[in-house]
Amino acid sequence: MPSPRPPRAVFAMDPVHLPLLFPPPLMARLRRTADIDTELVVRDFADPAVVGALATAEVLITGWGCPHLDAGVLTTVPKLRAVLHAAGSVRSLVGEALWKHGVTVSSAVTGNAVPVAEYTLAMILLVGKDAFDHRERYRRTHAQPNPAETADTGNLGRRVGVVGASRVGRRLMELLRPFDLTVLLHDPYVSPSDAAALGAELLSLEELLRRSDIVSLHAPDIPETHHMLDRSRLALLRDGGVLINTARGALVDHEALTEELVSGRLRAVLDVTEPEPLPAGSPLYRLPNVFLTPHIAGSLGNELERLGTIVVAELERLAAGLAPLHEVRHADLTRVA
Repeated sequence: MPSPRPPRAVFAMDPVHLPLLFPPPLMARLRRTADIDTELVVRDFADPAVVGALATAEVLITGWGCPHLDAGVLTTVPKLRAVLHAAGSVRSLVGEALWKHGVTVSSAVTGNAVPVAEYTLAMILLVGKDAFDHRERYRRTHAQPNPAETADTGNLGRRVGVVGASRVGRRLMELLRPFDLTVLLHDPYVSPSDAAALGAELLSLEELLRRSDIVSLHAPDIPETHHMLDRSRLALLRDGGVLINTARGALVDHEALTEELVSGRLRAVLDVTEPEPLPAGSPLYRLPNVFLTPHIAGSLGNELERLGTIVVAELERLAAGLAPLHEVRHADLTRVA
């Protein structure tokens, strides 16, 4: 019996990402699975030069820089049956028409959660040791810290509040298990027994903020979470408490947060902000109690290969007539990133 014809696939993304997502061995594996022109990367679905390839494509392999997939794409790619996204969230990528048309959508968001959780773990341990404060003091004084300056330093028993049992939040809680930390969790979709299985105590958001030494945000950016940490909730954090945000800047009222940070009452590790980037005159760039990074917690450099590997594995399952392992369902978009 002849083997089934491999699916016809087309890349749609900014081509700058392609070599890191699919290095040569992985690209060779992809070519064994799909009928694909590895030199063709679509940036504009209306480009006459790509119309022919899109007319026969059954799978779009998308990534950062892919145009929005709206109803017009179904006209241009009439045989489309799957979108395999070599990045994270698909909320802003996939339009309603594709969901209604029954196109299967898969995302490598699980792979992207890994480096975000690793970044967050590193920051939790560093702020627990007051590493950034001691660095600033050492720069000024060139002196070793005295006992009075280290009285509140250390990770033994530190209370870490995780807001959101998302893929990142769950991976983070796994990584926190070997350490002598107390993990608290807020997530309206998680039961106390589920939280206990994750190694955490389930609390209301307000109680978590009151009890935590370090709060790490891993909730999706949806209307219900917009500015969930507003002025009144930020005020619940203890003096000297730390806020870590690797999720989305919109989860926090940045005007209120900036006031807290300028006053010196709180500390923060911010990989995302609102807006992004911050205006050039923002005090957050120069405050010693703020560790600011330019949205680097997610996959960068060689970490992109992890995303490409997930996509190739999904394509192999599709070619074999199997359901994807990382399918995104339209109904889930109301509560996931």
